[in-house]
Amino acid sequence: MESLFEALFYKAEVNALFGAEAYLSAMLRFEAALAQAQAEQGMIPQVAADSISRCCTLDHIDIPSLIPAIGLAGNPNIPLVKQLTAAVKQLDSEASKYVHLGATSQDVIDTALMIQVKAALILIQKDLEQLLNQLHQLAETHRHSIMAGRSFLQHARPITFGYKVATWMDGLIRSFQRIDQVLKQNLVLQFGGAVGTLAGFGDRALPVASSLAQKLDLTLPPISWHTQRDRLVEIASSLGILTGNLGKMAKDISLLMQTEVAEVFEPSGVGKGGSSTMPHKRNPVGCVAILAAAQRSPGLLSTLFQSLPQDHERATGQWHAEWLPLIELCKITAGALQQALHMTNGLEVDTQRMLWNIELTNGLIYAENLSLALAEKMGKAVAHEHVEGLCKQVASTQAHLKSLASADPIVSKYLNSSGIDQLFNPANSLGDCDRLIDAVLTLLPQRL
Repeated sequence: MESLFEALFYKAEVNALFGAEAYLSAMLRFEAALAQAQAEQGMIPQVAADSISRCCTLDHIDIPSLIPAIGLAGNPNIPLVKQLTAAVKQLDSEASKYVHLGATSQDVIDTALMIQVKAALILIQKDLEQLLNQLHQLAETHRHSIMAGRSFLQHARPITFGYKVATWMDGLIRSFQRIDQVLKQNLVLQFGGAVGTLAGFGDRALPVASSLAQKLDLTLPPISWHTQRDRLVEIASSLGILTGNLGKMAKDISLLMQTEVAEVFEPSGVGKGGSSTMPHKRNPVGCVAILAAAQRSPGLLSTLFQSLPQDHERATGQWHAEWLPLIELCKITAGALQQALHMTNGLEVDTQRMLWNIELTNGLIYAENLSLALAEKMGKAVAHEHVEGLCKQVASTQAHLKSLASADPIVSKYLNSSGIDQLFNPANSLGDCDRLIDAVLTLLPQRL
């Protein structure tokens, strides 16, 4: 069923990394590298290592018969090693004695997961770089596109759309940095044997482990992490935060697409965003897909957090509970990123509608400007109370706040008409928007 939703919730390239064949290939890659590392240290004959490596391909694995065997064994590596051993035995009976020598199933399964996650994170980081580039362009293009800033869904005071984009970028830049750190620190080899002590390798344990890590392009940790799972939770947390940051952007865009707002729209296209019954509809389908991922990720992440307190040197169930949630987090994060790339590449921004919407409240969006200007003369509390009274008049009479302010004797006592005009000019209401945009753009990684 997942394949039906691939274009909506997932990214095909990342899904392929976690397919059954890719998973088994990663485990076989471990077994081949282990044999070669052992041969380098004289633990097994080189000819045996070569025979094992030659058989570490899917051509030698019967996947349909592997599936029910996994249910009986409790993990995929046990039946996989049996099939691999049988394949090696057909090629070289002597070499079959050395298959999986000294390792344990968790070594293979955890390392295979690390190989897959690393490949997925590289693709995710690449897409995140592209998204930040697109948002950078969007922020620059709309640096001076004035719109209503909204607090509790209501007009608060003017901002620019470039500023809003910069706020999205701020969180996404930190997500980029987190993934960068995960790639540098948390993608490690799992290699410990039965209880993590590498007891089956004697004084050759460290050289074999070092060689194995190098061959698999993973970092060698100081000690086995069979029941120390914080690295996986940190990976998952980085993905969950990224998905949530994407969800923030999608939430804003979906709200700006509302009929009553109509300031920003996802790119249009044939068959995109239509309704099965209403020909006029233009649904925020990209936003919906991203928000769905943001809704799902906390539950998946929760499973990994709950699996942290694992028993002794091999967990009973908590380890197994991690496998699918972490994979699904990688997949839905990649899918949400893909939707964000589509959405921001050609995002339609109606700057005229933004300016028109600012006047929906008959000048109330400038009430703070007026209050602050009067506060310099009257004190904050008195000024706030007086402007609040004028705002109530706007609500009851539908008169414009500027007109009421201009006719008000107390306001006129302190502010001339030119001063009032300046207070009701949206360009004079933007605060430090420009500098704040620049402050975020300077945080962009150098390679962007």
